[in-house]
Amino acid sequence: MSSTGAENKGRPRRKPLLAWIAPLAAAALAVGGGVLADTTASAEPPLPKKTPQQLLTAVAGAEVPGLSGTVTETANLGLPSLPTGDQGPTSSSNFSDLISGTHTLKVWTSGTDKSRIAMLGTYGESDLIRNGKQAWLWSSKDKKAVHTKYVGVTPDWRRQGEPPAGASTPQEMARQVLQAIDPSTTTSVARNVTVAGRSAYQLELTPKDSRSLVDTVTIAVDAKTSVPLQVQVTADGQSKPAISVGFTHVDFSVPDAKTFVFDPPQGTTVTEHTVTAPDKRDRADARKRAHTQADRTKTVGTGWTTVVISRSDLKSGMKSGPGNDRMLQALPRVSGSWGSGRLLSGSLFSAVITEDGRVAVGAVRPQLLYSALQK
Repeated sequence: MSSTGAENKGRPRRKPLLAWIAPLAAAALAVGGGVLADTTASAEPPLPKKTPQQLLTAVAGAEVPGLSGTVTETANLGLPSLPTGDQGPTSSSNFSDLISGTHTLKVWTSGTDKSRIAMLGTYGESDLIRNGKQAWLWSSKDKKAVHTKYVGVTPDWRRQGEPPAGASTPQEMARQVLQAIDPSTTTSVARNVTVAGRSAYQLELTPKDSRSLVDTVTIAVDAKTSVPLQVQVTADGQSKPAISVGFTHVDFSVPDAKTFVFDPPQGTTVTEHTVTAPDKRDRADARKRAHTQADRTKTVGTGWTTVVISRSDLKSGMKSGPGNDRMLQALPRVSGSWGSGRLLSGSLFSAVITEDGRVAVGAVRPQLLYSALQK
């Protein structure tokens, strides 16, 4: 069974609390120089010495024709327990759940236009497949798939990012981190390590501003290919990474072309989308939406203590369902000269959802959020 239709344009969608906060937190961390990161690294193999700049240059120019492997992603952000629909010791296969817990992903890439990520859960699997001018997003648990075709336009997979919760491979995460390096960051080379059985250098990024909740970002760089094998972010005052994404196995052979061909299993409901080259009206609408979003979002501060403030329909969206309302009400109430709202505070970021519909997020302690909301 399938349904067809054009891409939705400008239609507001209700989002749960973490779906609003996760991308804003990623933005705040990225602007400051650090993004998302238990470790799989061990040993200290002997390698020729390299400077931080040499490693940065090597990572920026790293290109491999293809690879496949297994990635373990762990997020322990120190967030409070919030009411959700999925409780218990099971492992989720939903990409949006990458913000917490430990997850296993299988990854494959071939060239610049073919990739596949499979998130494996206790009772299901979700896959994101990109192959030339088409893409599939499939959930075995929901028995649903979305098939997107690009007609007259070439998709830019790199700009479109990875699954909703953020970067899900060491390469993608490292790319985001390295793009954000600025004078507020100190770079150094730590001891060499072994990751997924391969010798690697460790590039360490440290905020110069002590007010940031980020202590260090460490990137393990493969000694032969310069491909990032692992990225870890450690919060201030913590000894273990708050977030870690790393290969436990990696093969730099080009995967078989059939890996990127998806045939929906019997009983799958398929929704078809077609993306075409924008006409004059589409471009005008896109510019209008971009201006509207720019007006609704601002940044306060610089470097690792940047705060991102966005206006949204979060408040009204939270009232649309009992689950969302419980999540919001479970957060502590805070107030000040900036107004009042609810506080979500973790080890790597803080977020305030105000009564007047603003969301402020940063890799900082709550006091800096309050100060930013006053401006």
